[in-house]
Amino acid sequence: MSTHKRNKYMNPYLAGVIMGFLIIAAYYFSGEGLGSSGGYRDVAIGTIDKVAPVYAEKNAYVAPHIGGEESATHSWLIYELLGVMFGAVISAALYGRLKFTIGKAPHITNKKRLVYALIGGALWGVGTQLGRGCTSGLVLSGIAVNSLSGYLGLVSIFGFGFIFAFIFKKLWIRTIKKH
Repeated sequence: MSTHKRNKYMNPYLAGVIMGFLIIAAYYFSGEGLGSSGGYRDVAIGTIDKVAPVYAEKNAYVAPHIGGEESATHSWLIYELLGVMFGAVISAALYGRLKFTIGKAPHITNKKRLVYALIGGALWGVGTQLGRGCTSGLVLSGIAVNSLSGYLGLVSIFGFGFIFAFIFKKLWIRTIKKH
């Protein structure tokens, strides 16, 4: 692939318009907005139900999601997650960016980075369930239905994101200069 095609990304305004149409389609076809935490929840619940069905029936959180005609893993959110994963791989392959790498600061080992990612992922999973959804679902789906919480979430997410990016960028740069 040429270098030009390798570095090309979709226009962010076009991507935003496409996301808007995807949200409309999601509400139209499923009655639900977009987000990822529900799909991960459904995978976890389906796995618990298969591995430990007695525990699943007695668990106050898991029990309401099992026992119906359909498995908890037969959720459109799981298909959404699969589409995101396969779409990302296809896009990366088409534009020459498909490679295995672990993004990390120079002073952190691969093992430490993967452990931190696992801990962060677990905290994200717990937080999304305590908060009743993930940040993408809050903002994208919340704003799509003109919810005040969607707008507040947008301001909060980007505001704190800029603050934390500023702090951690300085830490990252400092570690690079030391090496």
